[in-house]
Amino acid sequence: MRWHIALVLLLSASNESFAADLIVSANDGKFVRVEGNATYPQPAPSDSLAVIDASVMPPKIVATVTGIEHTIAGPPQSVAITPNGQLAVISAPSKYDYTAKKETLGTFLQVVDLSTSPPKQLDRIELGVHPNGLSINPAGSMLLAAAIDGTVKVIKIDGKNLTVVGSIKVSEKRLAGVSFTHDGKAALVSRRDEGGAAVLDTSGPTVVLTKELVSTGIAPYGIDVSSEGNLAVIGNAGLAGLPGQLAPGDADVVALVDVSRRPFRTVQFLTVASVPEGVALSPNGRWIVAQSLNGSNLTPSDPGPGRQKLGRMALLSVSGGVATKVNELPSGEASQGVVFAKDNKTVLVQFDVEKQIAVYQIRNGKLSDTGERLKLDAGPVSIRSMPR
Repeated sequence: MRWHIALVLLLSASNESFAADLIVSANDGKFVRVEGNATYPQPAPSDSLAVIDASVMPPKIVATVTGIEHTIAGPPQSVAITPNGQLAVISAPSKYDYTAKKETLGTFLQVVDLSTSPPKQLDRIELGVHPNGLSINPAGSMLLAAAIDGTVKVIKIDGKNLTVVGSIKVSEKRLAGVSFTHDGKAALVSRRDEGGAAVLDTSGPTVVLTKELVSTGIAPYGIDVSSEGNLAVIGNAGLAGLPGQLAPGDADVVALVDVSRRPFRTVQFLTVASVPEGVALSPNGRWIVAQSLNGSNLTPSDPGPGRQKLGRMALLSVSGGVATKVNELPSGEASQGVVFAKDNKTVLVQFDVEKQIAVYQIRNGKLSDTGERLKLDAGPVSIRSMPR
Protein backbone atom coordinates (compact mmCIF):
# COMPACT_ATOMS: atom_id res chain seq x y z
CA MET A 1 0.00 0.00 0.00
CA ARG A 2 3.04 2.26 -0.26
CA TRP A 3 1.65 3.91 -3.40
CA HIS A 4 -1.57 4.78 -1.56
CA ILE A 5 0.26 6.42 1.34
CA ALA A 6 2.15 8.56 -1.14
CA LEU A 7 -1.03 9.50 -2.97
CA VAL A 8 -2.85 10.42 0.24
CA LEU A 9 0.02 12.70 1.22
CA LEU A 10 -0.20 14.38 -2.16
CA LEU A 11 -3.97 14.83 -2.04
CA SER A 12 -3.82 16.23 1.48
CA ALA A 13 -2.24 19.28 -0.12
CA SER A 14 -5.34 19.91 -2.24
CA ASN A 15 -5.68 23.66 -1.76
CA GLU A 16 -4.59 26.81 -3.57
CA SER A 17 -0.95 26.04 -2.83
CA PHE A 18 -1.18 22.50 -4.19
CA ALA A 19 2.35 21.14 -3.93
CA ALA A 20 2.15 18.06 -6.11
CA ASP A 21 2.32 17.96 -9.88
CA LEU A 22 0.09 15.06 -10.83
CA ILE A 23 -0.02 13.58 -14.31
CA VAL A 24 -2.26 10.71 -15.42
CA SER A 25 -1.43 8.16 -18.10
CA ALA A 26 -4.14 5.87 -19.50
CA ASN A 27 -2.78 2.58 -20.82
CA ASP A 28 -4.09 0.06 -23.37
CA GLY A 29 -3.08 -3.54 -22.63
CA LYS A 30 -4.87 -5.39 -25.43
CA PHE A 31 -3.26 -3.55 -28.37
CA VAL A 32 0.34 -4.36 -29.28
CA ARG A 33 2.11 -2.87 -32.28
CA VAL A 34 4.60 -5.30 -33.88
CA GLU A 35 6.75 -3.92 -36.70
CA GLY A 36 3.99 -1.43 -37.42
CA ASN A 37 1.21 -4.03 -37.46
CA ALA A 38 -1.72 -3.85 -35.05
CA THR A 39 -1.98 -7.08 -33.05
CA TYR A 40 -4.21 -8.19 -30.19
CA PRO A 41 -2.40 -11.08 -28.49
CA GLN A 42 -3.94 -13.19 -25.74
CA PRO A 43 -3.68 -13.25 -22.82
CA ALA A 44 -3.39 -9.48 -22.59
CA PRO A 45 -2.54 -7.34 -19.55
CA SER A 46 -5.33 -5.19 -18.17
CA ASP A 47 -5.83 -1.63 -19.28
CA SER A 48 -4.87 0.72 -16.47
CA LEU A 49 -4.44 4.28 -15.25
CA ALA A 50 -1.08 5.38 -13.86
CA VAL A 51 -0.93 8.39 -11.54
CA ILE A 52 2.47 10.10 -11.62
CA ASP A 53 3.99 12.70 -9.30
CA ALA A 54 6.20 14.93 -11.45
CA SER A 55 7.15 17.31 -8.62
CA VAL A 56 10.13 15.07 -7.88
CA MET A 57 13.03 14.01 -10.09
CA PRO A 58 12.81 11.41 -11.36
CA PRO A 59 9.01 11.45 -11.45
CA LYS A 60 7.39 8.45 -9.79
CA ILE A 61 4.24 6.42 -10.18
CA VAL A 62 2.22 6.84 -6.98
CA ALA A 63 -0.84 4.81 -7.99
CA THR A 64 -1.89 2.29 -10.62
CA VAL A 65 -5.62 1.85 -11.09
CA THR A 66 -6.85 -1.31 -12.81
CA GLY A 67 -10.44 -2.01 -13.82
CA ILE A 68 -10.70 0.98 -16.13
CA GLU A 69 -10.65 0.43 -19.89
CA HIS A 70 -9.01 2.45 -22.65
CA THR A 71 -7.93 2.48 -26.28
CA ILE A 72 -5.04 3.63 -28.43
CA ALA A 73 -7.54 4.96 -30.98
CA GLY A 74 -7.67 8.76 -31.12
CA PRO A 75 -5.42 11.54 -29.87
CA PRO A 76 -3.23 10.92 -26.80
CA GLN A 77 -5.27 13.45 -24.81
CA SER A 78 -8.19 11.13 -24.04
CA VAL A 79 -7.74 11.44 -20.29
CA ALA A 80 -7.96 14.35 -17.86
CA ILE A 81 -7.40 15.17 -14.19
CA THR A 82 -9.08 17.80 -12.03
CA PRO A 83 -7.05 20.71 -10.63
CA ASN A 84 -7.27 19.29 -7.08
CA GLY A 85 -5.97 15.92 -8.23
CA GLN A 86 -8.94 14.02 -6.84
CA LEU A 87 -10.70 12.87 -10.02
CA ALA A 88 -9.48 11.41 -13.27
CA VAL A 89 -11.72 11.06 -16.32
CA ILE A 90 -10.89 8.52 -19.02
CA SER A 91 -12.41 8.22 -22.49
CA ALA A 92 -14.28 5.10 -23.54
CA PRO A 93 -12.32 2.01 -24.53
CA SER A 94 -12.28 -0.10 -27.62
CA LYS A 95 -13.44 -3.71 -27.54
CA TYR A 96 -11.79 -6.32 -29.73
CA ASP A 97 -13.80 -9.27 -31.00
CA TYR A 98 -11.18 -12.01 -31.39
CA THR A 99 -13.51 -14.18 -33.46
CA ALA A 100 -14.63 -11.51 -35.90
CA LYS A 101 -11.24 -9.74 -35.69
CA LYS A 102 -13.04 -6.44 -35.37
CA GLU A 103 -12.66 -3.51 -33.00
CA THR A 104 -15.56 -1.38 -31.74
CA LEU A 105 -15.50 1.84 -29.74
CA GLY A 106 -17.35 2.52 -26.50
CA THR A 107 -19.53 5.58 -25.91
CA PHE A 108 -18.97 6.59 -22.30
CA LEU A 109 -16.62 8.37 -19.93
CA GLN A 110 -15.12 6.69 -16.87
CA VAL A 111 -14.68 8.64 -13.63
CA VAL A 112 -12.05 7.48 -11.14
CA ASP A 113 -11.82 8.74 -7.56
CA LEU A 114 -8.11 9.07 -6.79
CA SER A 115 -8.64 10.02 -3.15
CA THR A 116 -10.00 6.66 -1.97
CA SER A 117 -8.08 3.63 -0.73
CA PRO A 118 -7.63 2.10 -3.24
CA PRO A 119 -8.69 4.47 -6.04
CA LYS A 120 -11.99 3.33 -7.46
CA GLN A 121 -14.22 3.91 -10.43
CA LEU A 122 -17.08 6.14 -9.37
CA ASP A 123 -19.25 6.30 -12.44
CA ARG A 124 -19.70 5.80 -16.15
CA ILE A 125 -21.18 8.74 -17.99
CA GLU A 126 -22.99 7.67 -21.16
CA LEU A 127 -22.49 10.07 -24.08
CA GLY A 128 -24.02 8.09 -26.93
CA VAL A 129 -20.89 8.56 -29.04
CA HIS A 130 -17.20 7.81 -28.69
CA PRO A 131 -15.27 10.69 -27.07
CA ASN A 132 -11.75 11.52 -28.22
CA GLY A 133 -9.92 14.46 -26.62
CA LEU A 134 -10.83 15.58 -23.11
CA SER A 135 -10.10 18.82 -21.26
CA ILE A 136 -11.00 20.17 -17.81
CA ASN A 137 -11.08 23.91 -17.18
CA PRO A 138 -8.74 25.53 -14.60
CA ALA A 139 -11.65 26.00 -12.19
CA GLY A 140 -12.38 22.26 -12.22
CA SER A 141 -16.07 22.91 -12.92
CA MET A 142 -16.37 21.81 -16.56
CA LEU A 143 -15.13 19.04 -18.83
CA LEU A 144 -15.29 19.13 -22.61
CA ALA A 145 -15.28 15.89 -24.61
CA ALA A 146 -14.62 16.13 -28.36
CA ALA A 147 -16.40 13.26 -30.11
CA ILE A 148 -16.04 11.39 -33.39
CA ASP A 149 -19.47 12.56 -34.62
CA GLY A 150 -18.37 16.19 -34.66
CA THR A 151 -20.00 17.18 -31.37
CA VAL A 152 -18.45 18.50 -28.18
CA LYS A 153 -20.14 17.20 -25.06
CA VAL A 154 -20.27 19.63 -22.13
CA ILE A 155 -20.06 17.98 -18.72
CA LYS A 156 -20.58 19.84 -15.44
CA ILE A 157 -18.29 18.85 -12.55
CA ASP A 158 -19.77 19.36 -9.09
CA GLY A 159 -17.51 17.80 -6.47
CA LYS A 160 -17.35 14.16 -7.53
CA ASN A 161 -20.51 14.28 -9.62
CA LEU A 162 -20.39 14.67 -13.41
CA THR A 163 -23.47 15.56 -15.45
CA VAL A 164 -23.87 16.05 -19.19
CA VAL A 165 -25.40 19.50 -19.65
CA GLY A 166 -24.94 20.20 -23.34
CA SER A 167 -23.90 19.08 -26.80
CA ILE A 168 -22.52 21.40 -29.47
CA LYS A 169 -22.25 20.54 -33.15
CA VAL A 170 -18.80 21.71 -34.23
CA SER A 171 -18.10 19.66 -37.36
CA GLU A 172 -19.77 17.23 -39.73
CA LYS A 173 -16.90 14.82 -39.18
CA ARG A 174 -14.48 13.66 -36.48
CA LEU A 175 -13.05 15.89 -33.78
CA ALA A 176 -9.73 15.16 -32.07
CA GLY A 177 -8.02 17.25 -29.39
CA VAL A 178 -9.58 19.95 -27.23
CA SER A 179 -8.00 22.34 -24.75
CA PHE A 180 -9.19 25.23 -22.61
CA THR A 181 -7.29 28.49 -22.67
CA HIS A 182 -5.37 29.51 -19.54
CA ASP A 183 -8.24 31.66 -18.20
CA GLY A 184 -10.93 29.05 -18.88
CA LYS A 185 -12.94 31.50 -21.01
CA ALA A 186 -12.45 29.72 -24.33
CA ALA A 187 -11.47 26.37 -25.79
CA LEU A 188 -9.86 25.22 -29.04
CA VAL A 189 -11.15 22.07 -30.78
CA SER A 190 -9.37 20.21 -33.60
CA ARG A 191 -11.60 19.49 -36.60
CA ARG A 192 -9.60 16.44 -37.63
CA ASP A 193 -11.22 15.66 -40.98
CA GLU A 194 -12.44 19.11 -42.07
CA GLY A 195 -9.38 21.08 -40.99
CA GLY A 196 -9.02 24.14 -38.80
CA ALA A 197 -9.58 24.53 -35.06
CA ALA A 198 -12.96 25.73 -33.84
CA VAL A 199 -13.20 28.19 -30.96
CA LEU A 200 -15.74 27.73 -28.17
CA ASP A 201 -16.72 30.55 -25.83
CA THR A 202 -16.85 29.08 -22.32
CA SER A 203 -17.04 32.35 -20.36
CA GLY A 204 -20.77 32.28 -19.69
CA PRO A 205 -23.33 29.89 -18.20
CA THR A 206 -23.53 27.99 -21.50
CA VAL A 207 -20.84 27.00 -23.99
CA VAL A 208 -21.20 28.69 -27.39
CA LEU A 209 -19.59 27.88 -30.74
CA THR A 210 -18.10 31.10 -32.13
CA LYS A 211 -17.56 31.99 -35.79
CA GLU A 212 -13.78 31.97 -35.27
CA LEU A 213 -11.78 29.31 -37.07
CA VAL A 214 -8.04 28.98 -36.53
CA SER A 215 -5.83 27.90 -39.44
CA THR A 216 -4.14 24.51 -39.10
CA GLY A 217 -2.35 21.96 -41.23
CA ILE A 218 -3.95 18.75 -42.49
CA ALA A 219 -5.71 16.62 -39.83
CA PRO A 220 -5.29 18.82 -36.71
CA TYR A 221 -4.87 16.51 -33.74
CA GLY A 222 -3.47 17.30 -30.29
CA ILE A 223 -3.73 20.78 -28.70
CA ASP A 224 -1.94 22.36 -25.74
CA VAL A 225 -2.13 25.84 -24.21
CA SER A 226 0.47 27.51 -21.99
CA SER A 227 -0.48 28.90 -18.59
CA GLU A 228 1.19 32.27 -19.24
CA GLY A 229 -1.78 33.10 -21.42
CA ASN A 230 -0.32 33.92 -24.83
CA LEU A 231 0.16 30.78 -26.88
CA ALA A 232 -1.37 27.50 -27.98
CA VAL A 233 0.13 24.76 -30.13
CA ILE A 234 -1.69 22.37 -32.47
CA GLY A 235 -0.12 19.22 -33.90
CA ASN A 236 -1.24 18.18 -37.38
CA ALA A 237 -1.14 14.49 -38.28
CA GLY A 238 -1.09 15.17 -42.03
CA LEU A 239 -2.51 12.78 -44.62
CA ALA A 240 -1.84 9.86 -42.27
CA GLY A 241 -4.49 11.34 -39.96
CA LEU A 242 -7.26 11.12 -42.57
CA PRO A 243 -9.41 8.03 -43.26
CA GLY A 244 -7.88 5.63 -45.74
CA GLN A 245 -4.72 7.67 -46.23
CA LEU A 246 -1.08 6.70 -45.71
CA ALA A 247 1.77 9.20 -45.57
CA PRO A 248 5.04 7.25 -45.88
CA GLY A 249 7.48 9.49 -44.08
CA ASP A 250 6.70 13.00 -45.36
CA ALA A 251 7.18 15.99 -43.04
CA ASP A 252 4.26 17.47 -41.09
CA VAL A 253 3.64 20.72 -39.23
CA VAL A 254 2.86 22.16 -35.82
CA ALA A 255 0.84 25.38 -35.66
CA LEU A 256 1.68 28.12 -33.15
CA VAL A 257 -1.43 30.10 -32.20
CA ASP A 258 -1.72 33.50 -30.52
CA VAL A 259 -4.47 33.20 -27.89
CA SER A 260 -3.63 36.43 -26.06
CA ARG A 261 -6.49 38.28 -27.75
CA ARG A 262 -9.53 37.57 -29.89
CA PRO A 263 -9.84 36.51 -32.56
CA PHE A 264 -7.26 33.80 -32.02
CA ARG A 265 -4.91 33.43 -34.98
CA THR A 266 -2.14 31.13 -36.16
CA VAL A 267 1.15 33.02 -36.32
CA GLN A 268 3.60 30.31 -37.41
CA PHE A 269 3.85 26.82 -38.88
CA LEU A 270 6.81 24.67 -37.84
CA THR A 271 8.08 21.64 -39.72
CA VAL A 272 8.54 18.43 -37.73
CA ALA A 273 8.95 14.75 -38.55
CA SER A 274 6.01 12.74 -39.87
CA VAL A 275 2.83 12.56 -37.75
CA PRO A 276 3.30 14.64 -34.58
CA GLU A 277 1.24 12.38 -32.32
CA GLY A 278 1.80 14.47 -29.20
CA VAL A 279 2.55 18.18 -28.68
CA ALA A 280 3.06 20.19 -25.52
CA LEU A 281 3.84 23.74 -24.45
CA SER A 282 5.78 24.41 -21.26
CA PRO A 283 3.61 26.19 -18.67
CA ASN A 284 5.67 29.37 -19.06
CA GLY A 285 5.28 29.32 -22.85
CA ARG A 286 9.03 29.22 -23.56
CA TRP A 287 9.30 25.69 -24.98
CA ILE A 288 7.42 23.39 -27.35
CA VAL A 289 8.00 19.66 -27.66
CA ALA A 290 6.63 17.58 -30.52
CA GLN A 291 6.63 13.78 -30.41
CA SER A 292 6.47 12.48 -34.00
CA LEU A 293 5.97 8.90 -35.15
CA ASN A 294 8.58 9.42 -37.90
CA GLY A 295 7.53 6.24 -39.71
CA SER A 296 7.83 4.03 -36.61
CA ASN A 297 4.12 3.27 -37.01
CA LEU A 298 4.65 1.89 -40.54
CA THR A 299 5.34 -1.67 -41.62
CA PRO A 300 8.44 -2.80 -43.54
CA SER A 301 6.28 -3.25 -46.66
CA ASP A 302 4.94 0.32 -46.71
CA PRO A 303 6.16 2.47 -49.64
CA GLY A 304 8.52 5.43 -49.62
CA PRO A 305 11.17 5.88 -46.93
CA GLY A 306 8.95 3.47 -45.04
CA ARG A 307 9.37 2.13 -41.58
CA GLN A 308 11.74 3.67 -39.07
CA LYS A 309 12.50 1.93 -35.80
CA LEU A 310 12.06 5.00 -33.58
CA GLY A 311 10.10 8.23 -33.48
CA ARG A 312 11.57 11.71 -33.02
CA MET A 313 11.30 14.26 -30.22
CA ALA A 314 11.79 17.87 -31.30
CA LEU A 315 12.40 20.82 -28.97
CA LEU A 316 11.49 24.32 -30.11
CA SER A 317 12.31 27.55 -28.29
CA VAL A 318 9.74 30.37 -28.18
CA SER A 319 10.83 34.00 -27.91
CA GLY A 320 8.85 37.08 -28.84
CA GLY A 321 6.02 34.92 -30.13
CA VAL A 322 8.29 33.14 -32.63
CA ALA A 323 9.43 29.51 -32.35
CA THR A 324 12.77 28.10 -33.49
CA LYS A 325 13.83 24.46 -33.58
CA VAL A 326 16.63 23.75 -31.07
CA ASN A 327 17.37 20.05 -31.36
CA GLU A 328 15.85 16.65 -32.04
CA LEU A 329 16.35 13.27 -30.39
CA PRO A 330 15.14 9.71 -30.91
CA SER A 331 12.04 8.75 -28.92
CA GLY A 332 10.30 5.39 -28.68
CA GLU A 333 8.66 3.12 -31.21
CA ALA A 334 5.29 4.58 -32.23
CA SER A 335 5.30 6.71 -29.07
CA GLN A 336 2.16 8.57 -28.09
CA GLY A 337 1.54 11.55 -25.80
CA VAL A 338 3.89 14.06 -24.21
CA VAL A 339 3.50 16.54 -21.33
CA PHE A 340 5.62 19.05 -19.45
CA ALA A 341 5.98 18.93 -15.70
CA LYS A 342 5.24 22.09 -13.75
CA ASP A 343 8.98 22.91 -13.55
CA ASN A 344 9.00 23.84 -17.30
CA LYS A 345 11.98 21.57 -18.00
CA THR A 346 10.92 17.96 -17.34
CA VAL A 347 9.10 16.19 -20.18
CA LEU A 348 7.26 12.87 -19.93
CA VAL A 349 6.85 10.83 -23.13
CA GLN A 350 4.71 7.72 -23.60
CA PHE A 351 6.72 4.86 -25.11
CA ASP A 352 3.80 2.66 -26.10
CA VAL A 353 5.56 -0.37 -27.62
CA GLU A 354 8.18 -0.40 -24.85
CA LYS A 355 5.47 -0.01 -22.14
CA GLN A 356 7.36 2.82 -20.50
CA ILE A 357 7.08 6.51 -19.76
CA ALA A 358 10.40 8.11 -20.65
CA VAL A 359 11.75 11.17 -18.85
CA TYR A 360 13.47 13.89 -20.88
CA GLN A 361 14.73 17.24 -19.60
CA ILE A 362 15.78 20.57 -21.02
CA ARG A 363 19.39 21.02 -19.91
CA ASN A 364 21.62 23.90 -20.96
CA GLY A 365 19.00 24.98 -23.44
CA LYS A 366 18.70 21.62 -25.22
CA LEU A 367 16.49 18.56 -24.90
CA SER A 368 18.22 15.59 -23.25
CA ASP A 369 17.12 12.03 -22.59
CA THR A 370 17.73 11.40 -18.88
CA GLY A 371 17.54 7.62 -19.36
CA GLU A 372 14.91 7.42 -16.61
CA ARG A 373 11.98 5.14 -17.43
CA LEU A 374 8.74 4.47 -15.55
CA LYS A 375 7.76 0.89 -16.30
CA LEU A 376 4.17 -0.17 -16.98
CA ASP A 377 2.34 -3.44 -17.64
CA ALA A 378 0.32 -1.98 -20.52
CA GLY A 379 1.16 0.39 -23.35
CA PRO A 380 0.67 4.09 -22.42
CA VAL A 381 -1.50 5.89 -24.97
CA SER A 382 -3.10 9.00 -23.37
CA ILE A 383 -1.56 11.50 -20.97
CA ARG A 384 -2.55 14.78 -19.32
CA SER A 385 -1.24 17.00 -16.57
CA MET A 386 -3.37 18.86 -14.05
CA PRO A 387 -4.86 22.04 -15.60
CA ARG A 388 -2.16 24.72 -15.53
